[in-house]
Amino acid sequence: MEALTGGIDVTLMMLLLLFAAGALAGWVDAVVGGGGLIQLPALLLVPGMTPVQAVATNKVGSIAGTTASAATYLRTVTPDRSATIPAAATAFLGAVLGAKLATLVPSEMFTPIILAALVGVGIFTVLNPSLGTDVSLRFGETSKRHHGLSWLIGLVIGIYDGVLGPGTGSFLVIAFVTIIGFSFLQASVTAKVINWATNFGALVYFVPAGQVVWLLGLVVAAGNVLGGIFGARTALKKGSGFVRVVFVVVVSAMILKLGYDVIAGMIR
Repeated sequence: MEALTGGIDVTLMMLLLLFAAGALAGWVDAVVGGGGLIQLPALLLVPGMTPVQAVATNKVGSIAGTTASAATYLRTVTPDRSATIPAAATAFLGAVLGAKLATLVPSEMFTPIILAALVGVGIFTVLNPSLGTDVSLRFGETSKRHHGLSWLIGLVIGIYDGVLGPGTGSFLVIAFVTIIGFSFLQASVTAKVINWATNFGALVYFVPAGQVVWLLGLVVAAGNVLGGIFGARTALKKGSGFVRVVFVVVVSAMILKLGYDVIAGMIR
């Protein structure tokens, strides 16, 4: 049993709360990304769990949710393969590298940078109400820039996802909307495929390293699958306008959370 719990004293209430957190995170992540903002803090609250264990266990839930939501999306929406496939490939490699860095670099070093990026993204999105309403490719599917930038987006965000994770889907969505020219809905579909690759890449490192707390990860995964399916169905039904609104709300919540972390760290 200890192999499944990582030596953590597991209670029924803990499992129920993690399932609920996983379900809510799965719904948010399926719509616009950022479910890790809910799921990772919930895991960090588990007594005895180290930050690296929490990050690793979070990937188990996330990959289950992204699989379910991606499968739901792909039944209706066909992603731009010329951008999605190369980005997923480099994201996988970036996530493996990021997972290694997660054991070496204090996460506090990244928080101020991520906060500044989120503030910029939030302001830019609010000031551009037509952004992501429709597909408007910047360079064309066959151009070298279209492919090259997709590779770069995947690599950079893949490294971030391996190191920390929360907000990865949101960063992918805004990158593909602003840099490539996707609609919010199409960007969400693309983000799910790439996010699956980053989660898998991180687990390639974390599982052999013995960092995953499997019982908690599987419970979170069950909730994530449920939330991911319903979230994808909601996004498909409501369209890009709805996804944009949820995106702004999630980014705002992330700014508040990370801003609080930065201020609390300064006070300490």
